[in-house]
Amino acid sequence: AFFTLSLGIGSMLIFGSYLSRERTLAGESVYVVILDTLVALMAGLVIFPACFAFGVDAGAGPGLIFVTLPNVFNSMMGGRLWGTLFFVFLSFASLTTVIAVFEHLIAFAMDEWKWSRKKASYIGIVVMFIASLPCVLGFGPWSGFQPFGEGTVVLDLEDFIVSFNLLPIGSLIFVLFCTSKYGWGWENFIKEANTGIGPKFPEGLRGYMTYFLPVIIAVILVMGYIQFFG
Repeated sequence: AFFTLSLGIGSMLIFGSYLSRERTLAGESVYVVILDTLVALMAGLVIFPACFAFGVDAGAGPGLIFVTLPNVFNSMMGGRLWGTLFFVFLSFASLTTVIAVFEHLIAFAMDEWKWSRKKASYIGIVVMFIASLPCVLGFGPWSGFQPFGEGTVVLDLEDFIVSFNLLPIGSLIFVLFCTSKYGWGWENFIKEANTGIGPKFPEGLRGYMTYFLPVIIAVILVMGYIQFFG
């Protein structure tokens, strides 16, 4: 959920700010979580059987997509067709992800620096292109750079920065901001979340949100480090 919903880096936050106040944020969040879970389950039903059938490690990380799966497609009947379709659809998924991630950056530039959307988008495209080069070159000329040992590439470093740091730490900050008196505060949060028609956020979860959820996220953060470096 940290990764697929980009919870810790503001994507859902900025899209939530664009929603009509006629519907509750809590209700719309439920729909998003359900759809995201269903898509993840369907993807798992495709990826995991293929990995097990060809003896591929399903937890291979970023290399699974760009190194392992192409070898799987090469071993399949009609693999070139299925491989092409897979990467075409993956490109669409990547494009929508980039749009989601960059929307809050564009919104920030528009609100804080008073840039037009066109200017913010053009500059964002240039920044995105430059920032993507290390990842692209990591599978070619820069493949000798192995940040975490043999077999790792630049993408593994970027995945570590985002998945193991920005997403959980950002989520922890969001939770503390929404529940702490030093941030937005619980009363303001619950009022905003329950404005409109639809399912309401249970006010009885205040204790869980304030005390237990931050601990759970912190444990996930620490366990991620242990798993990665262990």
